[in-house]
Amino acid sequence: MLATAPDFDVLIVGAGISGIGMAAHMEMQCPGTSYAIVERRENLGGTWDLFRYPGIRSDSDMHTLGFVFEPWKHEKSIADAPAILEYLNTIVDERGIRKHIRYQQKVVSADWRSDEARWHVTIEQADGSETRVTANFLYLGSGYYDYDQAYDPGFEFGDFKGQVIHPQFWPDDLDYTNKNVVVIGSGATAVTIVPSMAKKAAKVTMLQRTPTWMFSRPAKDGLANFLRKILPEETAYKITRWKNITLQDFAFKQARKKPEKVKKMLKKRIVKALGKDNYDEPTFTPPYDPWDQRLCLVPDADLFEAMKSGKAQVVTAKISSFTETGIALDNGEKLDADIIVTATGLKLAVCGKIAVSQDGKPVDFSERFYYKGCMFSNLPNLAVVFGYLNASWTLRSDVNSEYVCRVINTMKSKGADVAVPVLAPDHALEEDDIFDFSSGYIQRALDIMPKSAVAYPWRLNQEYVTDRKIMQDGPVEDGILSIHAAGANAQTSEEQLEAAE
Repeated sequence: MLATAPDFDVLIVGAGISGIGMAAHMEMQCPGTSYAIVERRENLGGTWDLFRYPGIRSDSDMHTLGFVFEPWKHEKSIADAPAILEYLNTIVDERGIRKHIRYQQKVVSADWRSDEARWHVTIEQADGSETRVTANFLYLGSGYYDYDQAYDPGFEFGDFKGQVIHPQFWPDDLDYTNKNVVVIGSGATAVTIVPSMAKKAAKVTMLQRTPTWMFSRPAKDGLANFLRKILPEETAYKITRWKNITLQDFAFKQARKKPEKVKKMLKKRIVKALGKDNYDEPTFTPPYDPWDQRLCLVPDADLFEAMKSGKAQVVTAKISSFTETGIALDNGEKLDADIIVTATGLKLAVCGKIAVSQDGKPVDFSERFYYKGCMFSNLPNLAVVFGYLNASWTLRSDVNSEYVCRVINTMKSKGADVAVPVLAPDHALEEDDIFDFSSGYIQRALDIMPKSAVAYPWRLNQEYVTDRKIMQDGPVEDGILSIHAAGANAQTSEEQLEAAE
């Protein structure tokens, strides 16, 4: 072992769901292991603190978006941002995590030094100055999208005299009372914003180029609330969580195996919620199969209720031009707008845009393979969270956190300070397109995403139940993950690669 200890055993980047989840698991599984959470913003919460648009809420139920170790106690399982932030704040306070969080600290770069077996991390402070810390292990809970830039589809707003707003940068003082609003987009953000703004606005139009598959469900989980009345909180939560995970998995697989059957079911539910007289099939029939993109959740049918009241409408057309008073469409129609909301999607980013290097050489993540959806080929002591495309983000956060804690404990028990998934340079791994989703934000970022192989463990798997079993019960030292001490007692790179072959 090296003579001088790093500043922290583990440095966690980001105080959102992923970072807080890792800290909570460390408190439970790795007592005595030092850690800090660095957060670039003034508050914790990540996505749930950044986005402030009307109606901001989860698009997954909180029994799976919630952590495995902390029951969700609110009556609504489809929760708004304030309720989610309350949940996260309770966790950091009750579990002694808050004292470890350092706000307004942005990680700029991180360099792994093999001779020291630690990361040298450069952090930008609120005043623009830089400091450096060292850590043995780096855990990136920095999310999956660019906090600084949203996706720009290249709109030319020309002579438009009204306000243009992107949901990622929502102004606190926006007054849309009795205003005409056009929301460009048809994804989860647009589906959330439209019914919420319709409560105050004169009229809200969701302008979509392409329809999205939607499904409605109650915001309250009746079974969950019933179980909470008759069972201990934790038991009720576990049952509801298992139920929802099972149903989500079944629904996803049904959509892939029997898309036409699922289409009929989704259409039938929309007709029931909207009414036959208000239902226009082209408006709600995408040119792709369900779960080729994420389904849009409509809790309590709020979008359809807003449409039935006349306060909201959905228009399918392409934009021809922007005028002084709104938008001219390619079908000859015009939409009046005082405010245009560009809910056109996110811009993905890998590892929080941190300049990661290894012994001074920049790491190109698009050339690295995922290892167990958590670490990367031949990159020591670094783990990330990239949530499931077909399930809740926190499910991956939980399994990754638990697994990394197992790795850290194994390192400690062996007196080791290096854990690296070893992949031989002449490997013959077959690559797999696990991002076989047609969503724009995914397709636009394929060139920067790490690689996935067809076979486990070199992939970002999309099977939560399988991942959970392997990550919890499988051996940490699996013949691929090399755990050793730095310096004279360490295996050479050549020996590691030979062992992997």
